[in-house]
Amino acid sequence: MTENGVDSGLSQSCNGSETLVGDSRAPKTPLVDNKLCKDFNDTIKLQQAARNAAGDSPYQPRPPSLPRTRKGRTPEDSIRTRRLRSSQESLSDPVGSSTDSLKEDATVSPTGGFALGPASPLKSDPTVGLASTPVPVVFRKRGSSLSEYEHGPVRQQQQQQDSPELRLRSARMRLSPLQPTGSLPPLHQNLVSTAMRTANRIDKDCVDYGTRSVQRLHRNLSESRLLDDALSDSVSVNSMRSTSSVLSPIKPQDVRNRSFLEGGGLGSGALLGVEELTRYFPDRRLGLYIVTWNMQGEKVRGGPGKGLPSNLDDLLLPADSDFVQDFYIIGVQEGCPDRREWDTRLQETLGPHYVMLHAASHGVLYLTAFIRRDLIWFCSEVEHATVTTRIISQIKTKGAVGVALTFFGTSFLFITSHFTSGDAKVYERILDYNKIVEALSLPKGLPDTNPYRSTSSDVTTRFDQVFWFGDFNFRLGHDRAGVESIIECAAGGDMAALLEHDQLAKEMKDGSIFKGFQEARIHFLPTYKFDIGTDVYDTTTKQRTPSYTDRILFRTRYVDDIHVLKYTSCSSIKTSDHRPVVGVFHVKLKAGRDTIPLGAGQFDRVLYLEGIKRRSTRELKMREAMKNQSSVCAIS
Repeated sequence: MTENGVDSGLSQSCNGSETLVGDSRAPKTPLVDNKLCKDFNDTIKLQQAARNAAGDSPYQPRPPSLPRTRKGRTPEDSIRTRRLRSSQESLSDPVGSSTDSLKEDATVSPTGGFALGPASPLKSDPTVGLASTPVPVVFRKRGSSLSEYEHGPVRQQQQQQDSPELRLRSARMRLSPLQPTGSLPPLHQNLVSTAMRTANRIDKDCVDYGTRSVQRLHRNLSESRLLDDALSDSVSVNSMRSTSSVLSPIKPQDVRNRSFLEGGGLGSGALLGVEELTRYFPDRRLGLYIVTWNMQGEKVRGGPGKGLPSNLDDLLLPADSDFVQDFYIIGVQEGCPDRREWDTRLQETLGPHYVMLHAASHGVLYLTAFIRRDLIWFCSEVEHATVTTRIISQIKTKGAVGVALTFFGTSFLFITSHFTSGDAKVYERILDYNKIVEALSLPKGLPDTNPYRSTSSDVTTRFDQVFWFGDFNFRLGHDRAGVESIIECAAGGDMAALLEHDQLAKEMKDGSIFKGFQEARIHFLPTYKFDIGTDVYDTTTKQRTPSYTDRILFRTRYVDDIHVLKYTSCSSIKTSDHRPVVGVFHVKLKAGRDTIPLGAGQFDRVLYLEGIKRRSTRELKMREAMKNQSSVCAIS
C-alpha cells in the first residue's frame, strides 16, 4: 500500500506498459499507455492533497464502499449473473481455474499488479467532497480476497473486450457429480442360454418389441407386487416378438397380400417358403423317429404275457434320448385286432404335443404317422395305398402299406411291409418287393417334386426321401449253433461277423432288391425269434435260428440328405417273439410352394382327446398309488 491508500501494485503497473490478464472476464479495450498512467498519478496526488488539507490521516481505515449496480439490478442479481457467466465459460475453457468463478471481474497484469481500462470515470469520494474527475478504474489483483478489493477507492462499470491471453486464464466452475434422484434398480439375473438366445432372437424389423415387452412385463409385475423379487427372464422377454404373444408379428398389409393356406410362390409371404422354413428349421433338418414291430397278433387284453405293453415310453420316449423328434412313424406287422386301441395308446404316450396326422392299414398291417402339433400347417394332404402279396387277395397278412406326404418342399414316402416267411424263400421275398414297387400307386394328387428322376415302374423313385421298414423275413444263412457262437464272441456290439451270413445284405449287394437303398450299421442282437416274456431265443421244437428279420432302410434323391442318429432295438418290449427296431434320422428339408394341396391342420381330434384323457387318468392313478403306499409305510 502507498501512503494514499492505493495498492503498490497499481503504481508498479503504471510505471511501465504491462500486458493485461483478466480473471473472470477478459477486458474489452487495449492496455493503458504511459500518458494515462501519468494522468492517474496526478489525480491521486490531488486527492491526497485534499485529504491533508481536511486533516484526515492517510492511514486512517474507512469502510468499503458498496459496489455500484446497473439501474434496476440488485447486488444479488449481479453476483448471480457473474456465476452463470463463469459456469458457461468453464464448460468451454479446459484450462480455467475453479477457484475464481465467484470473484468479481478484474483486469490483471501478468506481474500481479493492477491494470487500468481507458477513460473510465472515477467516482468521487463522498468523504472528500471533490468534484467528479475522470479517472481509470482499478481492478483487484488476481488471487486477492474480496475484502481487499472492496478497500480500493475506485470501481469499474464498463465491460472490456476479450483477448486470447485472458481467455486462457479465465475462471472455470468445477461442477459437482450428478447424483440419481432415487435408488438405482437392482441388477436382474439373466437366465437365458446361448442356444436359446439364438433360437428366440427378435426380428430385425421388430427390434422395439423387446423394449415394449420389458415395460409391459415390469408393469404387470408391479401391479402384482412381484417386481422387487422377480427375476428378469430374458428368454421370455426376447421371445416376445409381438405385443401380445411370442409369435412373430405380422403386418396387416402382409395379410392382405397373401393367403395362409393357398397361393403364393417363393416370396417372403409364402407359407412353405424360405422365410417360414428358416424360422422353424434354421439348420434345415427334420427329426424322424421310425419304429417297426411285429406284434405277433397279440390281443389287447389277454392272459399272462399277452396283450400290449402296459407302457410304451421305452419304445417311443427312450431315456437315452436328449430330445423328441418332429415326426413319429410307427409300422406294425401282425398287429392287434383292435387298431383303434393301438392308436389311442400311441397318442396317450406321445401326449398333447403330438397329433395323429394319418393312420392307414392293410389287414393286420398298420402304419400311423404323428407330427408335432405346431408343424401340421406346413404339411400337405396325406395319401396312402396298399398292396397285397398273397395269391388270394382277401388274406391280408402279407403285403405293404404306403403313406405319402409333402412337408414344406420335400416329399416323403413311408412303407411298412411284411414279406414271405421261411428260411429258404429268398426268391419269394424278392418277388414281394418287386410287386410292391410296381403296384403301389403313389402319389395320387401330390405333385412330383422332381419328375425328371421318376420312373413309372418304381414308386420309390417318385419321392425325395423314402423309408421302407418292416418284417422282411430275411434270415441268417447259418446254423443256430454257429450263430449263437458268434453272438457270444461279439464284443462291443460288433456284429460284422454275423452279418456276413445275412441274406438281405447279400441280395442288396447283388442289386436284386432294394435298389438305391441304404441301411445303417447294425450294433444290436438279432430281433427274432424270442420266447415271449424272456430274452431267450426260440426253445420250441423248431429251434429257429436267430435272425435280423426286422429292418429299416432308406433312400434319398440327393447325397447326404439323410443322417442316421440311432439304429437299435428295444429289448424291454417282450410281449412278442420279435423285438421292435427303432431308427432316428435327420432329414434335410427344402422350401416349397403353397400351390400343393395342403392338409390345413387336419388331424384326428377324437383320438387326441381320448389319448389326453387317458394320460390324465393314468397320472391320477399313479399319484393315488403313491399316496396309499406312503400311508402304509407310516402305519407300519
